[in-house]
Amino acid sequence: MADWKSTFDELVAVRGPALRGYAYLLTGDAATAADLVQEALLRVFGRLRVGSDIEQLEGYVRRVILNLYVDDRRRAKKWRETRHLLVEPDHQHGEGDDTWATTHTVRHALSDLSPKQRACVVLRYYEDLTVPEIADQLGCAEGTVKRHLADARSRLAAQLGVTEESVQ
Repeated sequence: MADWKSTFDELVAVRGPALRGYAYLLTGDAATAADLVQEALLRVFGRLRVGSDIEQLEGYVRRVILNLYVDDRRRAKKWRETRHLLVEPDHQHGEGDDTWATTHTVRHALSDLSPKQRACVVLRYYEDLTVPEIADQLGCAEGTVKRHLADARSRLAAQLGVTEESVQ
């Protein structure tokens, strides 16, 4: 549609402050709200078929703002919950600190696994899920989960220098 620019300009001029206000109520920060509105507008007007009804477009942009905000909050929560698994501890380790060395070695070995293998290992041994539950979570077949777990156990055993029997 060749007239998208005038529709965009009209939406931003007429409803821009209301959209920023809506985003501000969600985020509590003016700069974050402005970024959220900009990203929502980019997503809405990045589509090839954009209508010219300002009310419909505003509703659509508001929905995109809400979805972006919720997704960002989920991502931040997930990061807070898992960041300790990836970030190195701040303390200085001494000569005899075997716990730190073991933790570092295991983290390094896990980082060498493929994303699916690592997900299967975490779900199986950390979340204590069964193979059918893991398959359901990942949206794949049980045989695929078993293959990922077997491959991961083999790689971990080789990297950590243990026999596979002690890993299982």
